[in-house]
Order: sequence, then C-alpha cells, then structure tokens
Amino acid sequence: MGLGAWEPAGGGCVFAPDSTGAIVNDAAAHSEEHERLIRKLESIADLTPEERDALRGLPLSIKDVAADEEIVTDGDRPSQCCLLLDGFLGSYKMLPDGGRQIMAFWVAGDVPDLQSLHLHVMDHSIGAMIPSRVAFIKHTALLELIAEHPGIGAVLWRETLIDGAVFREWLVNIGRRAAYTRLAHILCELFIRLRAVGLASDEGFELPLTQLELGDALGLSTVHVNRSMQELRKDGLIVSKSRFVSIPDWEALVRAGDFDPTYLHMRTGR
Repeated sequence: MGLGAWEPAGGGCVFAPDSTGAIVNDAAAHSEEHERLIRKLESIADLTPEERDALRGLPLSIKDVAADEEIVTDGDRPSQCCLLLDGFLGSYKMLPDGGRQIMAFWVAGDVPDLQSLHLHVMDHSIGAMIPSRVAFIKHTALLELIAEHPGIGAVLWRETLIDGAVFREWLVNIGRRAAYTRLAHILCELFIRLRAVGLASDEGFELPLTQLELGDALGLSTVHVNRSMQELRKDGLIVSKSRFVSIPDWEALVRAGDFDPTYLHMRTGR
C-alpha cells in the first residue's frame, strides 16, 4: 500500500501519512483495524455496544514493519501502545552473549505492551517475527478512553492478567516438560488463540515461525525442534505443508502437549 491517502471500499476511515510516513486514522469511524482489537477483547470478556463504539473511535497510527524489526526496545520509555493487526510479534530478552529468550508470541488483536501505560520503562523488547502490520495508540488516548469507559479499563486489566497467566504456563512448559511435549503445547496454544480471532480453521492454522524462533521460545536447539516436529508428524498429530499446520487429531495433540486451555481464560474454545 502506498503512502497516499486511502479510503477503504464502502467508505469508513480515511488514512493519510504523517510526517514519518506512518498511516494515521483521521476519522473516528468503524474500521477493520479497530475490529481486530474488539474481536480480541470479546474473546475474553463482554463489551457493551457503547464500549465497542468507543473503541472504534480510538485514533490509530498504522505502520508496516519488516521481519526482525524491533517495535520497542528494552529500556525505552514509550508514549504509545502497539496493536498487532497482521503478522506475528515476539517479546524477548537479549543476553550478553547474543542469545535470545522469547517470552511470548503475539497474534492479531493483541496489545503486547499494554503494561507500558503504567510501567514507564520497558524491561524487554518486542519485535516482528515476520513482516507485520501494527497500529500505535497514544497512551493519552487510551487513558482518556479508560476514564470515560471504566468497563473498557476492566477488560484491559483482565487482558494483562491473562498475559501473566500465559507467562506462568510458559515457565512450566520450559522448565518441566520434554521437548516433544513443549512443542505440542505451544502448537495447541497458538491454534486456540488464532482461532479466537478468526485466523485458524477447524483444520489448522498458518505457522510462519522458523525453527530458530520456536527454539528461542521453548528453550530448545533447532535440532531438538526439528526432531520433535518430525516425531509429531510421524505420530500423526500434525501435518505440515509449506507454512500451514493441519491437526488431524486435536484430542491426541492436546494429550501430547499436556495442554489445558484454562490459563488462556477465553470465552470460546475449539
């Protein structure tokens, strides 16, 4: 998409570039970008019609980011939050020896740095795993929205609590489960989360992550990730073609991954 003004088919929000080339929402109107956020929030809580309309009025600054591009860096003091529209993001810490520990993957509709509203210094980095599209929301706009609509504030608070639950489950996954089980578990999690926002079918989902990225998230070498992926295929739990992962037997994959979706606290499941 070019940087000139753009109006979606059928009307709606009008976008135009700002001085940095980012695309800015110039109209408080319904848009596909806002629906990403609304759908995600409604996967974990109820929103009233008034709250949905208020979310549609949030001003967004939209930007395409390249694979491996950092959106926010450890030590930054951001003045805005990032909403993922398309793609995959990761939260991670870089070690002095160049190693990386990925602590979370983020899918469309997620706001991975929501804590920056109150924790003013970032203690980790967030970057794109693949080419992605993000929308930036100024802290001032979010705080005004929460003040006017406390129910939205409660839903965002619930979202950050769920993030903490996911971090706890990842700690258990890395610390206590075998490589085969770790991989099956994260595949189950990504399927449930993507399906909740309409990005997975009953058959499976697109997994554009590399074995290196999966290894950095699971505390495994690429050799262990590759071996575990082959074992899952051999056992008939997944079928992968190009970047699409099919799940022929969901219940068997759940058992293999020791997966209980309770920690995701979603209103919908498979």
